[in-house]
Amino acid sequence: MMDLDSIDISLDSSDPQQKMKAIRGLNNYDPEVAVPRLKANIRDREFLVRSFIAMGLGKQQSAESFATLLEMMKFDSDPNVRAEAANSLSLFGSVAVSHLALMFEQDAHWLVRRSIIAALSELHCTDEFFEVCVLGLQGEDQSVIESCIYCLGSFADTAKETAAIEKLLLLTDDEYWRTRMQAARALGKFNNERAIAALNKLKEDLDHRVVGAVLESTV
Repeated sequence: MMDLDSIDISLDSSDPQQKMKAIRGLNNYDPEVAVPRLKANIRDREFLVRSFIAMGLGKQQSAESFATLLEMMKFDSDPNVRAEAANSLSLFGSVAVSHLALMFEQDAHWLVRRSIIAALSELHCTDEFFEVCVLGLQGEDQSVIESCIYCLGSFADTAKETAAIEKLLLLTDDEYWRTRMQAARALGKFNNERAIAALNKLKEDLDHRVVGAVLESTV
């Protein structure tokens, strides 16, 4: 276990590796010891160090660490750090849901958005997660769009099933084959007449990759 004197010396070092070693060392200490030290370094010039700080704060469950992570998620200049802060916030559970959903609306960077999608998918927040997925479909990044399409399939047998199917049906005529392919995979999660009819239609798609997705989803 790294002693506090060594941690403080390493945190003051100009070597990022030493700082990250110290941040890891703080995992062995209680929040009242670790969080002030982590908080003091959230503006380190190295984004990797700040990412490690965000990870460290996620392991320290306190009001101060939560507030610090919120600040990092909202204001850090690097999307890698903002995404890591979002991941760490999700470890606090349901109290983080509204903050993550709002950040998804405000931050259009694909990495941040995909991190939030992954986090919300684990937090059992059906309404907020559905709204995030719908918002993501309206964005410009294809990887986010495909993640949201995939996640719409998770609403099978929930109160949002009909609404999710409606969104997916709109995507079956999309001009981009990858969007149609993901829609086919998601529709395969539903035991619903409209979903089945849409899959039968997609079996005739001009792109063989879409057809293959239909066959995979109906096995």
